[in-house]
Amino acid sequence: MSAYSNQVKDYIERYKAETGHDGLLDPHEVAAWAFHNGLHKPNPRTIIDVIAADISQVFREEYRTDRHGRRYRAKHAATHKKGNKTLSLWADLDDPVAPHEHFVRSFAQRRQQIVGDCLQLKTDVDVYNDKRDPVAPVQVPLDFTLDVAEMQQPLQRAA
Repeated sequence: MSAYSNQVKDYIERYKAETGHDGLLDPHEVAAWAFHNGLHKPNPRTIIDVIAADISQVFREEYRTDRHGRRYRAKHAATHKKGNKTLSLWADLDDPVAPHEHFVRSFAQRRQQIVGDCLQLKTDVDVYNDKRDPVAPVQVPLDFTLDVAEMQQPLQRAA
């Protein structure tokens, strides 16, 4: 773990000790507390990173509807290595000059993220069940075939 991560973990522990922690943490409240107490001072790079994260969030939230009524995400990110840096580059699905290879990479990377999330969820559930040994262990099916098919069905209108 990096020195920065350790510093953040240290002030989170201090926050919990000083604020009467109830088991739930709001990162915004912790950040405001750390900033107010002089424990975290943003530098210009941090500010640029925050603005870039806001821009990415706006990209992530932009949806459109195609001529068949399907709602789709308009902008897609793919990570690329440039020297020793990893860049997250975005392209608009409707931009005719956006390269096909970008979308192939983006869709593959998103699928890998989903697989990684599923693996972590399964691990977390398995550990929870082992530690708690509940009467009814938590079961989380990871086959989404029926879920996706159901969500693709047109909404049934109430009569």
